[in-house]
Amino acid sequence: MRVKKMFLGFFLLLSVTLQAQDVSKALKVGDKAVDFTLKNAKGEDVTLYSLLEKGNVVITWYRGGWCPYCNVALSQLQEKLPEFKSLNTNLVALTPELPDHSLSTQEKNKLEFEVLTDLNNEVARLYGVVFKLDDKTAQRYEQALHLSSRNGTNSSELPVPATYIIDKKGKIRYAFVNPNYKERANPEVIIQELRKIH
Repeated sequence: MRVKKMFLGFFLLLSVTLQAQDVSKALKVGDKAVDFTLKNAKGEDVTLYSLLEKGNVVITWYRGGWCPYCNVALSQLQEKLPEFKSLNTNLVALTPELPDHSLSTQEKNKLEFEVLTDLNNEVARLYGVVFKLDDKTAQRYEQALHLSSRNGTNSSELPVPATYIIDKKGKIRYAFVNPNYKERANPEVIIQELRKIH
């Protein structure tokens, strides 16, 4: 019974309604993608524009390995990885979590694509997809998840789970930016959009 109550409490925590997230400044279709270099789960540098020299890139943000919606979304993308590769596309996931935690997420979900640490949500900020938790929600997340130790910061900021397709010229060809963290880009739609480029 106690376990059920704990699970229910955790579920309610995840379901807390966040303050309105302003995504009006998020990069849109037709915009030039901002280049970045981030560390992967193994501590190696990965640069967006270096990946673009090899083909298209899909970048997607997730809040953290503690988020069940994120884990489902990542697993669904992993299932479609062979199709992404067949369309000459690299898939990259960005998270504010430190490498130790992102590595755990990568191993848990058996992800075979790059998972990068977007420390302090710096790249998310450049793309206009970062928001700050309200004080009440931030306190709950900290108590239940120890968010500051996971992310290495006390900023109480998280990324909107956004997904972009970027072509080899660095142009954004598809953008999914939804403030509702329960909604994610459909992998089938992403593949359809990639075929249009291909």
